[in-house]
Amino acid sequence: MNAGIVGQAAALFAVTNIDDILILALFFAQGAGHRGASARIVAGQYLGFTAILAVAVAAGFGATFLPDSVIPYLGLLPLALGLKAAWQAWKSRRDGENEEGQVNSGGPGVLAVAAVTFANGGDNIGVYVPVFATAGTVGMIIYIVVFLVLVAVWCLAGRFFATRPVIAKALSRWGHLLLPVVLIGIGLLILIEGGAFGRLWS
Repeated sequence: MNAGIVGQAAALFAVTNIDDILILALFFAQGAGHRGASARIVAGQYLGFTAILAVAVAAGFGATFLPDSVIPYLGLLPLALGLKAAWQAWKSRRDGENEEGQVNSGGPGVLAVAAVTFANGGDNIGVYVPVFATAGTVGMIIYIVVFLVLVAVWCLAGRFFATRPVIAKALSRWGHLLLPVVLIGIGLLILIEGGAFGRLWS
């Protein structure tokens, strides 16, 4: 395996996915104590990122399944999930449930994690496509393998941060409030940076 391409792939993944560690830490904190939650989070992360890779690979071969004009509206996915999480947090507080929250009785679901992963990485597709298109078939395979290995590393990092005593205590107390804020922020950022509001108002 070409060491140069491996290094480039690792650097590209790190630069384009650094914010995912915070999101994963929040998801792992939300799933703490729920049986099977960690497996669902990892599965959702892989599902979402595999979808990103599938679109990027297809586009690299000239097939455009996701027009550029659609990408900004991916922000609606984390925005909707964030609003839902905010509603659940408010309802939980209103109903007098414990602070550590029964906001989500089973922790985050596979599809919810996948949706956030795909939406948050939607803009990465534009970065990956030219890289894949110029890397050749072998180079593209190396990129994909490195990316998929690093998804596991990212999941481990997110879980590591979520289980550190100080961070875990803070996330346990404030995570149910921080998660919707982060998701809503990501959704709005994707919409604004992609010019979605400009298109709606023009």
